[in-house]
This record gives sequence, C-alpha cells and structure tokens, in this order.
Amino acid sequence: MKYSDLLAQWLKDMGYTHCFYVAGGNIMHMLASSNNHFHMVSVIHEVAAGIAVEYFNETNAEAKAFALVTAGPGLTNIVTALAGAYLESRELLVIGGQVKTADLSHGTLRQRGIQEIDGISIAKPVCCVAELLEEPVNLARFRQLIQADASGRKGPVFLEMPLDVQGRTVERSVMEQASPEPLTVLTMPAAGAEVIEQLSQKIRMAKRPVLLLGGGVSRETSDFLHDQFAAMGLAVMTTWNGADRIEADHPNYFGRPNTWGQRYANILMQQSDLLIAVGTRLGMQQTGFNWQQFIPMGEVVQVDCDQAELSKGHPNVALPILADANQFLLDLSAQQLGKHDAWLGYCHQVKAAVPLIEANTTGDSYLSPYRFVEELSRQCGAGDVVIPCSSGGAFTVMMQVFAQKRGQKIVTNKGLAAMGYGLSGAIGAAMGNPNGRTILVEGDGGFAQNLQEIGTVAVNKLNLKIFIFDDNGYASIRMTQKNYFPGAYIGCDINSGLGLPDWEQLFKAYRVPALRINKGFEAQAEFTELFNADGPAAFFVTIDPEQSYFPKIMSRVTDSGTMESNPLHKMSPDLPVEIQQLLSMPAVLM
Repeated sequence: MKYSDLLAQWLKDMGYTHCFYVAGGNIMHMLASSNNHFHMVSVIHEVAAGIAVEYFNETNAEAKAFALVTAGPGLTNIVTALAGAYLESRELLVIGGQVKTADLSHGTLRQRGIQEIDGISIAKPVCCVAELLEEPVNLARFRQLIQADASGRKGPVFLEMPLDVQGRTVERSVMEQASPEPLTVLTMPAAGAEVIEQLSQKIRMAKRPVLLLGGGVSRETSDFLHDQFAAMGLAVMTTWNGADRIEADHPNYFGRPNTWGQRYANILMQQSDLLIAVGTRLGMQQTGFNWQQFIPMGEVVQVDCDQAELSKGHPNVALPILADANQFLLDLSAQQLGKHDAWLGYCHQVKAAVPLIEANTTGDSYLSPYRFVEELSRQCGAGDVVIPCSSGGAFTVMMQVFAQKRGQKIVTNKGLAAMGYGLSGAIGAAMGNPNGRTILVEGDGGFAQNLQEIGTVAVNKLNLKIFIFDDNGYASIRMTQKNYFPGAYIGCDINSGLGLPDWEQLFKAYRVPALRINKGFEAQAEFTELFNADGPAAFFVTIDPEQSYFPKIMSRVTDSGTMESNPLHKMSPDLPVEIQQLLSMPAVLM
C-alpha cells in the first residue's frame, strides 16, 4: 500500500481525529490519505493550523489533532506555532512536506528542489523531535518519534517527509513488524516518600504556606482534588497557565500572581514563608524581573519534571523536587499538613480589601475594559472555553479580572506572548469542543495579525463569540511609548502608521453577525440573543485609546540604559492609605 495511506492509518490508531492543514503540492499524498481518515480543517495560513492544533489538544482530552503543511513556506509559516508550543510544553505534531529525495541539496546548495528549504534545521531548536524521513520508517520507529514527549516535558514534534517517500509503495506486514530494538519507555520522575514527608513537615511548621498550581497540574488532577484543597489547609493560587485549575469562589483560592497579576495575590504570595510551586517553571513573568526579591521572607519549593528548570538559578529555590507534578500533588494531599487558619483568615481579609478593579483613566464615552471583563465573566457559563488571547491590554485585563467558574477551560500562550494567537487558538478550541461555546477576547491590533481566519470560523459555523477591544491599535505598545518615551508614538495606532480595518465592514464581508457594545451591554436584548445563539458572532468593545492599565509592575530606565523593575508586591500606583491600614499583619509588604 502507499506509505502515506499507512501513516494515516497509524495516526488514526494512535487516537488522532482532526487534521488542520493548508494544501500544497509537496504534501499532496499525505493530504489525500488524511482526507480518508480525519476531520479535515482547512485554514488560510499555516500558523493558524499550528496554533489551532495546540489549543485543540489543550481543551480536548478525548481526541487529538495534528497539522499538515507543505515544504518551504509551509514550514516557515508554522514556526511561530512550534515556538509557542515549545515554550508552553504542549503537544503539537506537525507533518511537513519536502521535495523529492533526489532533489534534496543536503546543504551543498542554498536550494535545489522547488520550495526546498532545510526545515529540520529551522524547526529543531523549538521541537522535542525534528527529523527528515528519507526512507519509510516502520510502525515501532514512527511511534517512537510521535510519542517522544509522552513521558516527559511535552513539546512539538516535526516530521519532514519528501514527496516520493509519501507516495512509495510499502508492504504493510513488513512495516508493522516489531522493531528488533526494544523501544525506550521513559517514566516521569517521582518524589520518594522521604521527600514528601520532608515537605509535609515544612508545611506543618510554616505560618504562611502557599500552594501555586501551574499548567503542569492537569485539569483531571485538580478536579479530583477539588474538595481536598480545602482540607489541605493551604492558600491556593494559580499561574496563568493553570488559571482554570480551581474556581474563583473556592474558599482556598487567592488569585493569580504575576508581573501583570492580581495585586492582592501578589501581596499575599510575597508574604508567604513557604511557597510550594507545582508544575510551573517559575519564569520571570511569574517571579518578576526582580527575581532576587521573590518570596523575600520565605523559602521556595519547586516541583518540576525538568531538571534544567530546577537548576537555572532564578529564583532562589530552597528545595527543588524533580517529579511529575500530578503524582506529587496526589501524594502530598494524602498527608497531614497542619492547621493554618489564621493565615487563611488574613488572606480572606486582604482579598476583600484590595479591589480587583482599581482607578484607571477611561473616557466618558468609552467602556472600561476592566468593567467589561467583570461583566463578561458573569455572563460566561460553567461549560464555556475561554481564550484570553496572549498579549497586550486585552490579555492582561482578562488575567487580572476574569473570575473563572468550575468546569470552564481557559487557554492562553503567554510564554511567546505573540499577537495574533487568539483567533487561531479559539478556532482549535471551538473545533475541540463542538458542543459548547468558545469565548475569545483579543485586542484589535493582535486580532488584525490573523484576521484572515474569520473565514475559517465562518465556513465551519463555529460556536465562537469574538470580543475585539477596539482601541485604535496596540494599546500596550502605545502605553509603553507614552510612559518611557513621552508619547513619541511609532506604529502603534492609525495616526502613527498602523493600518486597521473597518471592523463592521470586515465581518460583514464574511457574513458573520456583529454588534458594537458599550456601557450597559449586558442589559441589551440584542447582545443577549447574539451571545447565546449558536454559531459565530463578533462584538466590538469600544475602548478608550488613552485607557490606562493599572495596577502593574513599573520599571525605570537606569543611567546605564538598563531596566530595573519593582518586586511583585510593589505594584503601581500605591494603594490608598485606608486599605494599607487594613492590612495589619506584621509581615505585610507595601
């Protein structure tokens, strides 16, 4: 049989159900074969295929998707998606076409075959596996390549397949014979009983312990431990990648600390005398650029499956534990961890005293993005999938204000923090959750970078509600230029050279219903009907171009030209004196 037919069958047997693709000549055999086995989703640009696959796999535990792209520009276009999935440790299988083996230059020329480029060299730095298949590989080897990340830190797999290899005739019985060499089966590291007991003792002795849940903690684990989180007696916080692991109104939940995090969460975390960070790499966005002052009055315990993250030197980690986050958390939850009622009571006091929405500048004729997100979180249901884009003002407002409900799925890609991720990710999430509703919130500047995929939304009739912050450009870039370069605006809005569309006319061209909303939108019958109806819809949120975005960690330019940042607990502006007085615990930091 044809090798591409056999590969498609193998992928189907391995649980793959969907293929996101852009058709191309150098992938024609794989495309035709995939069409016989998978739900095929045609996108306009290859980067959308990769991002959609990542978000599909992140929100659907029962099915799996992969991306199919052609040689040359097909690969270069999807590199951003490979990089994003790599940084977030997420599964992404990309099968790329390549010119015939006879036309490969093997580095002796810049190019021999049409569209030939060395995709492996380009993709390898951002992949767990990047391999050119110049000959058909058998089933055992194929499984080994595809599942290379299955037992460790996840990441993209890129397989480049010359056109003649795809179309080659092979003997199925031979290709499916067992490999003469046994496959290497990796197991996730586990913390021993002594380590668990050592940490349990630390927690029992601690006065102000905090459990920080990262994206490495699965939804299944956190759901299983939902009631146990209260019994453990710890203050529970999440990273942005773990935002949906516990609901906002859980009695032990105390926010999302971050450089752009919730102020009360930052204040509380920084007062901790013991931070147990599980399934998070504790990158600088999480610790603050001033990582030397992260957890200044306590110790950090970090649990991660990657030794390199535990050894990187920032932040200072007192007890690094190389272990699978999920098994570790299950083991820890079975221990007696002591009582910390006074600390939890203080956490509730701070949470109640420090507002999520602070004083910001919003023009009278505009809708505050903070008030909008506050209301949107009320409108969203427990089964919704929420995509808060990946960068810019819309993203940070969502992560500061949105109150997640139990059962919701929230997915972002903040490691690469690339504009344009939102729509493509929402497409993948909507395809992976066809019986529910997907909510996308994205700024107009970021949305414009992948707006061609409105066509993908429309042709597939996705139940996707798109909210675009219409603020005339790149809000966060404009704010940076205003704060650090006295308003010398460059390429951040229409007046400084950024070309943006007439949003109403754009969605009309794709025949997607759209509505501009402002203050009081939640009470409008037209909004309610469109928001709750099946199918796609767009909503334009009229945001003040001069909108301020506080609280935030401020930095200053030093005399040497470098940037120096405040620690996490010193967000700007300062809290009002009356709130500071309420925070009466001796350990409080301001």
